[in-house]
Amino acid sequence: MEKNHGPSIKDDETYQALRDDGASKEKAARIANAQANNHQHPSEKGGAAKPYEEWKKDDLYDRAKEIGIEGRSNMTKKELINALRNH
Repeated sequence: MEKNHGPSIKDDETYQALRDDGASKEKAARIANAQANNHQHPSEKGGAAKPYEEWKKDDLYDRAKEIGIEGRSNMTKKELINALRNH
């Protein structure tokens, strides 16, 4: 029997399957609601951002600052890319 998770969950079956697989309540709700919305496609690949190699070093630095990577001021472009990818 499918459990009703309330009006804020649009796809109870998907929500429960995600919870059973260990997803947090927030993540399960976000994915279940996105799948229930015909205008969203959560299983499709994301945006069209350029790869880090095409970014300017200043932009890489700003992104590293935004997400709190320490030691960024002494990093080369290659080190910034590696730090951002492994954050």
